[in-house]
Amino acid sequence: MTEIVPMKYEDIDDVLKVEEECFVICWTRADFEREIRKNKLAIYFVAKVDGKLAGYAGMWHVVTEGQITNVAVLPEYRGLGIGRKLMEKIIKTGEERNMIGITLEVKISNTVAQNLYTSLGFKPEGFRKNYYKDTNEDAVIMWKYLNLTTD
Repeated sequence: MTEIVPMKYEDIDDVLKVEEECFVICWTRADFEREIRKNKLAIYFVAKVDGKLAGYAGMWHVVTEGQITNVAVLPEYRGLGIGRKLMEKIIKTGEERNMIGITLEVKISNTVAQNLYTSLGFKPEGFRKNYYKDTNEDAVIMWKYLNLTTD
């Protein structure tokens, strides 16, 4: 069974393992401690499968928008819908907090993630040249608009 719950300080060791498995340039313990303890804009969730941390996602609530910082799922848990559940929780949180939209950047080569985001209503809105320092790869900027009225 998969549960999506708010990230706690006690989850950081397992989140760091996910970072190391998923990214070349990883966030540090200090980065996550700052996010959990000090950053009032930060919203983070972890996915646990039968009690084991399988992935996490986070965003910053900046004024009226959400900026997704990270989404990562351990390789052995990919394809099970965990990334989708994490993203659905992020979107629901954005709606509950009356954000007008949520944005993220994704590697131009990461079509699996782009397909997931598109299926959840995100649309490509632009590019950031050489955005990823590990590969100098471009990023696709994607947006999902929330809580829009048609008055």
